[in-house]
Amino acid sequence: MTEHVFSVDAYAPPEMAQRVETVGLAKANRDAATMFALAVLAGAFIAMGGNVATIAFTNNGLGYGMSRLLGGLVFSLGLLLVIVGGAELFTGDNLMVMAWASGKLSTSRLLRTWAIVYLGNFVGGFSTAVGVYLSRQWTFDAYHVGATALKIAAAKVSDDFLSVFVLGVFCNALVCLAVWLCFSARTTTDKILAIVPPITAFVAAGFEHSIANMYFIPIGLLLRGHQRVVEIAGQNIEQLANLTWSGFVVNNLVPVTLGNLFGGTVMVAAVYWFIYLRRVSKP
Repeated sequence: MTEHVFSVDAYAPPEMAQRVETVGLAKANRDAATMFALAVLAGAFIAMGGNVATIAFTNNGLGYGMSRLLGGLVFSLGLLLVIVGGAELFTGDNLMVMAWASGKLSTSRLLRTWAIVYLGNFVGGFSTAVGVYLSRQWTFDAYHVGATALKIAAAKVSDDFLSVFVLGVFCNALVCLAVWLCFSARTTTDKILAIVPPITAFVAAGFEHSIANMYFIPIGLLLRGHQRVVEIAGQNIEQLANLTWSGFVVNNLVPVTLGNLFGGTVMVAAVYWFIYLRRVSKP
């Protein structure tokens, strides 16, 4: 009789760093069509996490803190689908900087990958927003689901550039840490346990994720013309003044994307590259 021994052994951080490099190179060497298709999937997966989080925020009676915690917990679905199901997420792909810093990945190949993935993520997120809108799911709970979506979108385009940038920095530091931790995993269960706490934390804290906002803000833009939703949300013309396509791009998408880049590439990728992958001259 064969005895099965349970093991909690995981890849050590130096091994994780090597795995990040290897995977980053494989990602960059994919053909554009495959990369784009995987990116569309990731955008849709993150959007579905945002959709479920919107439901969780609606009329739950839990108060601010617990409501944010619940929303973050269910939003973790998005990254779980990306990592376990296989997809390309711009924010997680910021870790490719580790391969670039080691000289194994060219700047042009890195930027090409990011550009294709970012565009694909937008197509996936925006398409999901349109699909949810056409489904009229926002009419559920007597239009309160739509009201929640509208309030989320309006809030996201109302802060100043610096605040939104910094919220984006902290967000992607946590997202990239979640992805980094997954490189220690040997099983799907390990990956799930690694993903949920950091993702729950960034949503609960109110940090800003550029790809998630490719769902959250477009669904709000689609709903701002529905008077019943606006009334239930308690919004007025002044509160919705920034909820426009230009407001989406200028007030949110640009600063959040820049913040995400800084948080992922500098605060996570560069730090772990410096610790584990840089070549140190021996005395």
